[in-house]
Amino acid sequence: MTGSILFLLIIILGGISWFFGRVKARRFVTGSAARGAVHSLPNYHGWYVALWAVGPALLFLMIWNIASPALVTDAALASPAAEQLPQDPFARGSILAEARSIASDQQVKAFNPLSQTMVEPYKTAISYYQTLGAIAALLLVFAGGAYSWLRLKPELRARTKIERITMMALLLASLIATITTIGIFASLIFESARFFSMVSPIDFLFGTEWNPKAVAGPRGETGFGAIPLFWGTVFIGAIIAMIVAIPLGLMSAIYLTQYAPLNFRAWMKPILEVLAGVPTVVYGYFAALTVAPALRDFAVSIGISGASSESALAAGVVMGIMIIPFVSSMADDSIAAVPSAMRDGSLAMGATKSETIKKVLIPAALPGVVGGVLLAVSRAIGETMIVVMAAGLAANMTANPFSSVTTVTTQIVQLLTGDQEFDSPKTLAAFALGLVLFIVTLLLNLIALRVVKKYREAYE
Repeated sequence: MTGSILFLLIIILGGISWFFGRVKARRFVTGSAARGAVHSLPNYHGWYVALWAVGPALLFLMIWNIASPALVTDAALASPAAEQLPQDPFARGSILAEARSIASDQQVKAFNPLSQTMVEPYKTAISYYQTLGAIAALLLVFAGGAYSWLRLKPELRARTKIERITMMALLLASLIATITTIGIFASLIFESARFFSMVSPIDFLFGTEWNPKAVAGPRGETGFGAIPLFWGTVFIGAIIAMIVAIPLGLMSAIYLTQYAPLNFRAWMKPILEVLAGVPTVVYGYFAALTVAPALRDFAVSIGISGASSESALAAGVVMGIMIIPFVSSMADDSIAAVPSAMRDGSLAMGATKSETIKKVLIPAALPGVVGGVLLAVSRAIGETMIVVMAAGLAANMTANPFSSVTTVTTQIVQLLTGDQEFDSPKTLAAFALGLVLFIVTLLLNLIALRVVKKYREAYE
């Protein structure tokens, strides 16, 4: 029995348990003697039985899926066919992995003849432990359902128990993001510490040459100066892209909320937000095949020498177009949420519509606008595909927008692409770059929160 079929069967049995638990609880409600003593509705009693039937079985399956591969391997090694296996751990592990893949129908043909001899023992062991696990899970379903069904009484606080389980599930779901963030930060700290034990943090944070090598040079030079990467990230994502996205996004939000007819806004806003759903590789092709050549030809026509077909301007402009919906949507919602009394009061005092927008609506909606800009900046500095296809991979420190530059995220991809050794500074540099990017994003969030708090105090 496959795992998906077993899971579906457990869910079906859980539904049956819910039905029988609810039927029994309905007798408590209909009974005249016990009507006043019933604590919970029949539906809660049904969920109580269903959770007892399904919960232990699913928990057992999770543990069994972790433990059973080792049991299968031990059973296969106990077969006579395992006597032919080599003693070398690496060779033995390779043969066993190939045999297990064939036995699990993940691989068709064995490249090592010894692997084929271990296929049948693996099939027998897999079938045995799958059957054993399925039987044990189904027994837990029946045992849990029967136990909870027998405990159903009018005074049972089923509602309290179900609400407590629901609260714990919601708490666990809310902690997932926090735990994930802590895990990411811990891994970055650990790997970055290994990197900084090989490369000086001063050289990394303030060096101006980025040419990562697996080992340091004969005179101690490393080429891990990340200033060109930081500059490229800021130049493309926080300067050029924001110059495009902030004015266009804010002005489009102002027009859609204050000037556009309702029927025009109804179809224009979804079209604008479609830009956020376009895959970044499409933007990358658009930047590389259309925008970059056009900008290069324009630079040559006005006498700028050395203009590259891979430029920071091409990547920044297309990136700015991509993040317009982030700025526009947040600004649109914030402006629309400003109380109409503030706008009407400004107009009643004799202010024009443009003055009301500039002096009243925008300041009142500034926290939401700042949030949209922050989201846009975070999206821009984390973009990779557009930079790879339109800006190139050269780590240059230049203010010429027609030159090729690169960013932190692009270099992280380059450092971790292919087979890498995680004990060399060249590979570990990716984690140090990720840590710096993480800290910068955190600081941006803190600054935005301070700005939002300041203006909320002024307008609430």
